[in-house]
Amino acid sequence: MSGSGTDKTKSGFELTGPVVILVEPQLGENIGMAARAMGNFALTRLRIVNPRDGWPNISAQRAASGADHILERVELFDTVEQAVADCTLLFATTARAHDQAKPVVAPEAAAQQMAGEFKGGGTVGILFGRERYGLQNEEVALANRIITFPVNPGFASLNLAQAVLLIGYEWFKLQTAGALPFAMPERSEPASQHQMQAFFDNLVRELDRVEFLRPAEKRETMLVNLRNIFTRMDPTKQDMHTLHGVVMAIAEGRKGPAKGGVLDGAQATRLRALLAEHGQGALPSESGTVRGLARLLRRNPTDAERILWQALTSDRRFAGQFKRQTPVGRHIPDFVSFVHRIAIELINSEETEAIARDRAGRQAWLEARDYRVITMKVGDVEGDLAAQLDRLETGVLERR
Repeated sequence: MSGSGTDKTKSGFELTGPVVILVEPQLGENIGMAARAMGNFALTRLRIVNPRDGWPNISAQRAASGADHILERVELFDTVEQAVADCTLLFATTARAHDQAKPVVAPEAAAQQMAGEFKGGGTVGILFGRERYGLQNEEVALANRIITFPVNPGFASLNLAQAVLLIGYEWFKLQTAGALPFAMPERSEPASQHQMQAFFDNLVRELDRVEFLRPAEKRETMLVNLRNIFTRMDPTKQDMHTLHGVVMAIAEGRKGPAKGGVLDGAQATRLRALLAEHGQGALPSESGTVRGLARLLRRNPTDAERILWQALTSDRRFAGQFKRQTPVGRHIPDFVSFVHRIAIELINSEETEAIARDRAGRQAWLEARDYRVITMKVGDVEGDLAAQLDRLETGVLERR
């Protein structure tokens, strides 16, 4: 997203709209903010009558927040009569009753009348008065209609830009049929009753394990209330997958690299070596055990893995770009960046020939799929981490 909502890659609307006429504005900031409000709603014609601080005005440019195309086309006039001379329908905005016998309309009705005037080839102008005391009686007398706003009568004064924005909003809404710039993204298809039931059974099973559904006489009522929470939300299939994952994560504990482990660094290193030797040649009957040990290793990083992982997540050059112990096809490198297609492999000082052979096969497989494999010795990571990170940065830049 660019800024707070302005996306300069998108084309704006080009609408024939009313002329905004500011009568003797005092502050350049108010002119700039009025121009910004005009830009929000595709109003482009701005006239200024006798601005107090002259024109051009640097304060107006700063406050316009990018509405320079409006300020560059400003028309200056010495009197209100000159500024409205070509208008066939003129509105005067005011928060005060001026006791003049002419129609008083709200911004929505005014927008509809403007549209009718444009169809007949007319020119519409809207007068906005001074910040301090608004329009004078003789200026209001020039107008065909009065526009006022349904506001709190005890606090009716509006900032100049606010008044421009309210009218611009009603005009733009009428011209675009109130179309919103974006809508909620398409959701995945609705969850089936079977999926809902599977999730609910899983949830109840875990709640029973922690004895949440007590006392026994209230169990059925609690289950009905729980089920209603999820059915009211009309969940999608993706919602159900996410909720399944949440329940299992809570039930099994954190699986991240820094918490939830039971092994110290040396034990994790020995387990890592064991899996490297045994994992690729596991028999079908042994594969479940090997997967369990692999999950244990993911929860228990070695000292070098922990050091490097903390650096990869905190260093601004790499933060958010790497994942730890994440499968790439049938292989699991120590760290991988899918964005840069880089894998990092750590080498222990006393690794066996089987481990080296396994790593070489994994490296060949990854390189055949356009991954660059960067190897780092454990001793180098623990002894001179900065140098290894510089090597990695070079590799990232080369991949770009």
